[in-house]
Amino acid sequence: MTIEQAREPIEQQEPWRDRRRYLWPLGTVMPALPIAAYGLVHWTGLSLFWWLGPIILFVVLPALDLLVGKTDDNPPESERARLEADKYYRWITFLFLPLQYASLVFSCWVWATQDLSLISDVGLALTMGVVSGIAINTAHELGHKREENERWLSKIALATSAYGHFYVEHNRGHHVRVATPEDPASSRLGENFWLSFLPRSVWGSLTSSWHLEKKRFARHDRSHWTWRNDILIAWAMTVVLFGVLIAVFGPAVIPWLLVQAFVGFSLLEVVNYLEHYGLKRQKRDDGRYERVDPRHSWNADHTVSNLLLYQLQRHSDHHANPVRRYQTLRHFEESPQLPSGYGTMIVVAVIPPLWRAIMDPKVRAHYDGDLELANVLPRKRARYGVKA
Repeated sequence: MTIEQAREPIEQQEPWRDRRRYLWPLGTVMPALPIAAYGLVHWTGLSLFWWLGPIILFVVLPALDLLVGKTDDNPPESERARLEADKYYRWITFLFLPLQYASLVFSCWVWATQDLSLISDVGLALTMGVVSGIAINTAHELGHKREENERWLSKIALATSAYGHFYVEHNRGHHVRVATPEDPASSRLGENFWLSFLPRSVWGSLTSSWHLEKKRFARHDRSHWTWRNDILIAWAMTVVLFGVLIAVFGPAVIPWLLVQAFVGFSLLEVVNYLEHYGLKRQKRDDGRYERVDPRHSWNADHTVSNLLLYQLQRHSDHHANPVRRYQTLRHFEESPQLPSGYGTMIVVAVIPPLWRAIMDPKVRAHYDGDLELANVLPRKRARYGVKA
């Protein structure tokens, strides 16, 4: 689909059917991974399965994306209202949360009562971290909606990763500044994920979200030190959640709660890194940035990843239309395309030389060789032939 086609009314010849309707519940497999890992370990006797989360995300998912391929069909605009009103899709996201919390409680029980080796404990922490990372994506889907109950569920989903400020920064910060040098969550051409982007995005998102909340309350001449502050509410949820788990299962779970939270928000940040790498909105004559459109996000139409991630990979349409529900997000021909799904590209992103070898030429091609139009890391402008 082109941008122009998306804006034109579409005449439907026959009722449209979502061919993936009964596949969307596959997304609820992911939050149950720690419980599945326990079952597989006891069934097979192989402690390798404590690492089920990384195995699924970085081995099985990329293989399935390669085997199943892509789906680039779009639901017609005439069906959007019907699809978004269908609560079947909504309950699929709701179901993620009880499974997520059940897995966290179950993992704490395992850490506290089962005599696992250090490597098995680490594997379970990484598996639970994958769940917490994907839960941030669930929070992302819920947090953009107008319904108050979904916004509250978004905060609850973020509690396990201790990243509740994402609710504020993503909606009111990232979506305003996306694909500009001012956005901490938009990666720059030539930027190393580990040495530059991760610390910049984590700290920048935290400070930006706090500034946004201060500004919100200042407009009404009120202090931001209040329980109406969305960041304080979200952080309190994490404190209460972790406090209860530590009280019930003992201090032995503390390091593993911290590890799984770190893995969870790091997965979010590596996804942020690959979603807008090197892309930049241009400034208009009045000095303001142009409107966000499908050219400003990297997309991937790989079917399996999109089923498991609520079509996060159709990121261009999400930024152009933030309140669209996942089942109605569209593919656009104008969107730059990642060579594979997120599972594969996350692995590539954490290996900087490999990432640059694959993605730098794609950024250059997207701008027809004119990297003056790209979002380039300032200290590497000379390397890319861009004026200082």
